[in-house]
Amino acid sequence: MELLKQLFAMAKGQTEAWQKMIQMVGGMPTLYVVLFLVIFAETGLVVTPFLPGDSLLFALGALGPKVGVNMPLITIMLIAAAVLGDAANYWIGAKLGPAVFKKEDSWLLNKKHLAQAHEFYEKYGGKTIIIARFVPIVRTFAPFVAGIGKMSYAKFFVYNIIGAVAWVLACVVSGFYFGKIPFVQKHFELVVVMIVVISMLPMVVEIIRARGRRVAREIEVIPAADPVQKHV
Repeated sequence: MELLKQLFAMAKGQTEAWQKMIQMVGGMPTLYVVLFLVIFAETGLVVTPFLPGDSLLFALGALGPKVGVNMPLITIMLIAAAVLGDAANYWIGAKLGPAVFKKEDSWLLNKKHLAQAHEFYEKYGGKTIIIARFVPIVRTFAPFVAGIGKMSYAKFFVYNIIGAVAWVLACVVSGFYFGKIPFVQKHFELVVVMIVVISMLPMVVEIIRARGRRVAREIEVIPAADPVQKHV
């Protein structure tokens, strides 16, 4: 639990949390392994969508150089983690499929999360694998849905590579440059919250639209009132 606590503190941009984590895990090389595993799990395991993704990468770009992180090395490692995570998630979906989602009331493994990712996938097609990289929760479930839908792995792999490179570079590089701005340094936690909120917007909009479409379909199937009854 202490490790998770420090991890979320790191994502909030707390320099001391990064320094403490380095001490906790026993040095910089182990920190790289921890970050690799976090990004792999956040993208590759449907049970861990709660782990920090965008915010951790942004904080890495902003604070990594200050605590001695080898930025080129860790960036390459995290791109690899994102690629391998999505690949693992795809094959889990292909092998296990909807059987994993039998419990309706489970906090993480429920059909609502699967349905949200599926609606996103239906709208954007294969490009979902790229777009979903920037949308928390959908990012975790999109490759799983692609596996269930038996999307061509060759096609998935191309989208996976493009999405991983775009996501990691966008977050780390933006953190590196925006992290130098005084306002961002002073209100880092607020900026992180804004990043999370903005990244969640596409999913929220899609959920609202999906509900609107369902309501519209329900209205269409309601039988019209009997004309004779109208004049009674």
